[in-house]
Amino acid sequence: MEDKELLAKIRDPETRNYGFNLLVRAYQQRVYGHIRKMVIDHDDADDLTQEVFIKIHKHIDSFREDAQLYTWVYRIATNECLNFLRSKKRKFFLPIGDVTEELSRKLDQQPGLSGDDVQRRLQKALLTLPDKQRIVFNMKYFEDLPYDTIADITQTSVGALKASYHHAVKKIEDYLRNDINTAGH
Repeated sequence: MEDKELLAKIRDPETRNYGFNLLVRAYQQRVYGHIRKMVIDHDDADDLTQEVFIKIHKHIDSFREDAQLYTWVYRIATNECLNFLRSKKRKFFLPIGDVTEELSRKLDQQPGLSGDDVQRRLQKALLTLPDKQRIVFNMKYFEDLPYDTIADITQTSVGALKASYHHAVKKIEDYLRNDINTAGH
């Protein structure tokens, strides 16, 4: 179903709940996957996914359709991730390294993630990136979103995104190179 049809169903009081259920079905898995890559923990990702859809439900009438529905949904999910990670650091007074260590430990304990060693190393490398850089990398590398779409979601210029992605790739390469050298000795 096209976004316009979906929004029409949501905006019609007679089909609002049905339309919203269709929206959840259309976007839930992708939103969950996007969030899970950032917060690692299944329960946290599940809770945040619910929060995202609660916010969407609450604010859908203010969606002006000057962006794609997908972009708007992803912007809400991205902001929820960043707010969650920020509050986690504040709540526990943790420096970034400790949060990274905690997420890395959770990564080792997660049976649901693809467990092959290369994937696990890549995920640990991603945890060393600043949150915004990690989001950009995830959207570009894993979700193969075009820079224009990522720019709409993050409200950042394409040039800044390309630079951010390039820096993320370099940091990941360095991390993996050091990780292999450390494991080899």
